[in-house]
Amino acid sequence: MKLAIASGKGGTGKTTVATNLAVTLAGLGQTVTYVDCDAEAPNGHLFLNPTLSEERRADRLVPRLDPERCTHCGACAEFCQFNAIAALPARTLIYEELCHSCGGCARVCPSGAITETPQPMGVIRLGEAGPVHFVSGTLDVGVATSPPVIRVAKQAAPPADWTILDAPPGTSCPMIETVRDCDFLVLVTEPTPFGLHDLALALEVAQSLSVPCGVVINRAQPGQSETHALCRQAGVPVLAEIPDDIAIARAYSHGRLASEALPALRTVFARLADRLTAELYARA
Repeated sequence: MKLAIASGKGGTGKTTVATNLAVTLAGLGQTVTYVDCDAEAPNGHLFLNPTLSEERRADRLVPRLDPERCTHCGACAEFCQFNAIAALPARTLIYEELCHSCGGCARVCPSGAITETPQPMGVIRLGEAGPVHFVSGTLDVGVATSPPVIRVAKQAAPPADWTILDAPPGTSCPMIETVRDCDFLVLVTEPTPFGLHDLALALEVAQSLSVPCGVVINRAQPGQSETHALCRQAGVPVLAEIPDDIAIARAYSHGRLASEALPALRTVFARLADRLTAELYARA
């Protein structure tokens, strides 16, 4: 099962849920691979403390133009949906920073003037965090787009009963690249006006991608029903609630797993694992 953990905004506890759930599932006898897809600021390693065994470069293919063969017909620029190519009467320009490496320009070029060459993007690190397989992608400094690194990190994940994808925050391209081919999406939110607003955006993304999803409410407090009301309206289940406890924040600040620092949370994550198993098999 490929499970993505995402959020409409940063700081909701997405990595807290992803790392604790990975350890919980492994403790239940499942094989687990954790993939940190937040390539701009990966931090899952702070809590899982993996022993790294391998490091790979992550590349993407970018177009290269042969000016001797280019006829400046404009077919490549017309095809490109990201404005990465400008075809002028006597010159064709390629803007690599806007390119999404789809390869279409090379395929539509009638004169074969465009080829694709690898360009370094980041680093993929692999290792083991106890029983959990660990994969993390890190974007190189100065590189603008992280989806190519996320793709390579996902491809590097060893097979397991559960592959947990810790998505970047927000609802833009990096989050969508992480989520788009998963079996189920867990959206982590907090009961604040900002959390509610961004949860609504994330639910729209899940609907547009046709990915089934559920919600985990972090820092939950009694009497705050707005999140439950939104989930009922959207027809998605609230899978778990993590209490608003200062001890969880202390554990986070020291790089400790919340379920290890607070034994009572082990029950919360065990029940979450059961709910996810039921949701996934119900859709199988």
